[in-house]
Order: sequence, then C-alpha cells, then structure tokens
Amino acid sequence: MKGNIKKMQVELSTPVSYQLPIGGELVKINDLIGKNIKLEYQGEINCVACGKKTKKSFAQGHCYPCFRDLASCDMCIMKPETCHYEAGTCRQPEWGEQHCMQEHYVYLANSSGVKVGITRGTQIPTRWIDQGAGQALPIFKVATRLQSGLIEIELKKHVSDRTDWRKMLKANAEPMDLSEVRDRVVAESSVVINELKQQFGEEAIQFLPDAEQVEIQYPIENYPEKIKSLNFDKQECVEGIMQGIKGQYLILDCGVLNIRKFSGYNIELQVS
Repeated sequence: MKGNIKKMQVELSTPVSYQLPIGGELVKINDLIGKNIKLEYQGEINCVACGKKTKKSFAQGHCYPCFRDLASCDMCIMKPETCHYEAGTCRQPEWGEQHCMQEHYVYLANSSGVKVGITRGTQIPTRWIDQGAGQALPIFKVATRLQSGLIEIELKKHVSDRTDWRKMLKANAEPMDLSEVRDRVVAESSVVINELKQQFGEEAIQFLPDAEQVEIQYPIENYPEKIKSLNFDKQECVEGIMQGIKGQYLILDCGVLNIRKFSGYNIELQVS
C-alpha cells in the first residue's frame, strides 16, 4: 500500500482503535501489532493543505506558503492566549469563526504526569488520545479559544502544561485522582478566574465540578526500555516488529515513529 500519510484517526475503545490514512485507504493499524512492518519513504512530500509538492515540511505537513498564510499555522494556535480574532487581524476570519470562536474545554490529563491543556469540544477525546493520556478530566467549558488560553496561562502556574513524550512512551503514568488536582489548582487560581468571569461573563466560563474522569487504554504489547526516535528525513526505510501504538506514535522493536510529524510524506507500507 502506497500514498501520502496523515495523522492516525482514533476511536475511544478498550483499547483505543487506530486507523492510518495512507493514500485513499484507512489501514486498521491495531491489526499489525506483533507483525513485521516496513515503511519506506518515497522521496515526495505533498502539502496537507493545498496538495502541492514541497521539498520541506513545515508545521506537520505544510508547504512554506501555506505555513506562512494559513490561520491554522499562526502562532496563536500554539499560544491561544494571543488569539487576535477580535482585533480583526486573523489571517482567515471564517476559519477563526469555525475553530476559535467555538466552545473550548480546559482539561487535566495524565500522560507522563498531570498536565493542563485546552481543546475544542469537537476534539474530545481525540486530543487526549493524541497526547497519549491515560486519564483525562474536563474542568472548564468556555465560549472561545482565547478564554481557554487565558485560563490555561493561570492554571499552569500550579500544574505543568507539558508532556514528556519519552516518559509517556516508556510506561503508563501512575494513576491519579484528577478531581483532587482540579480542586487544588482551581482554588489556587480563583482570583484570576473570577476576574475572567467578570470580564467575559459568568456564562462564558463554566466550571465543571461534576465531570467524570475518562480512563484510556492503548494497544501495547511491550513498552520500549530505551526510546530511539525514527525519522524519515534521516532514513528512508523504517522496518521492525510493531509492539504497540500510543498517542500518534508507532512503537517498533527498533524505535518509535511519530506519524503526525510526517503528515504529507508519501510512504509505502509492507506487512509480513
């Protein structure tokens, strides 16, 4: 099977169900665990936005013009507290209305330890799975991406906003009661959160004290003892026994491969 790959599609089940888009097909990648797979880069990258060939990939599969011009590649995607839609300077206002001026959630997740994060409501639980979280708990529902970013900025003074991807791929994180962490960090951030409610309105920022903690299991036979990152820019062919999948990583006996990083790469997949 051959074609351009994109980030794996996921479904919350026990364990998580993964499908790898390659060309026009979807490969049920869970079925390949325990088998020898060979992924060979064909020397061609197509932009995930416009489809044009590009010598170099930017922002997980974009050509440089799309990286430069698309709102989805703007810095405010990485730093939502800098969202400038209301200032009238969004690169693509229609895109902003569809993606940023929509309900977002502030959440806690446990992947390599507890972290705070944000996501659109339509990306739950996909966002948690993509991060390799074993547990997740929504704590605020807000009206816009900007508001979620402002709350995250405050909460991360009291809890990390980072995932240690190497630690995440080596083992399951130690189970936590995320509601206890939620109550602590929300109490520690109460002054700023109340100020934001006054600024945007009570309805815009809703605390979710009754939200249920979500438990996530991944299809993994063996965790690697050491993490070796595989990279198509350095080696055209990746081959090994697939031992599991977590986040957007394939775990092979020869290393780990971040599929999302190589979105748009033309790859041939062989299974034996």
